[in-house]
Amino acid sequence: MRYLAIYDMDRTITREPTWTPFLIHAARRIAPWRLALAPFVVGGGIAYKLNLISRGQLKQFTQRLILGTSIEPGTRTRLAEAFADTIDESGILKGARERIAEDRQAGYELVLATASYRFYASAIAGKLGFDAVIATESRFAEDGDLLPKIEGENCYGEAKLTMIKAWMAREDIRREEAHVRFYSDHVSDAPALEWADEPFAANPHDALRRLAARREWPVLDWRG
Repeated sequence: MRYLAIYDMDRTITREPTWTPFLIHAARRIAPWRLALAPFVVGGGIAYKLNLISRGQLKQFTQRLILGTSIEPGTRTRLAEAFADTIDESGILKGARERIAEDRQAGYELVLATASYRFYASAIAGKLGFDAVIATESRFAEDGDLLPKIEGENCYGEAKLTMIKAWMAREDIRREEAHVRFYSDHVSDAPALEWADEPFAANPHDALRRLAARREWPVLDWRG
């Protein structure tokens, strides 16, 4: 039997979402003038709210706007590691850190499953001792430069569960031979929560709190 503890990242284990803070962190170091374009991000957000673009398209738009058309590998690694340091220092919820340690002690493999981009989520996962990362993949140029494009699907909602199952298949982990805990703050992860053996609504927003009450899922609050 394989024991898996799968965690969402933003607002599940982190105090705040990470994408906008990462953009600001990176832009300050490589192109501070691009922060003047931030008001245009609001326009992208409005387009998303009006269902004119998808979440994935919004992420690609904001990356292109704030970070430019490409980032070379060395710079990308330095930005991700420096950002992970700041998150590890002050951005991780104490209760989440304790639960991660408890799951590790109990023999669970730790898996981060997040809609955030792998290129920086992996650095955060490394600080916390995760064994594997399932995340939104980026497209890269032939020379390794990071492009403002998503490769495959945005790891969100039903797509996240599909990507978890694909990862398990690659790792030769049969569902019937695995016991899965899944932690999330957001109702978009309902497909994965329904699929898990032990679903946990962690720091849930209102919609997930209501769903958890109907499904009788445990509610954890690490924000105190």
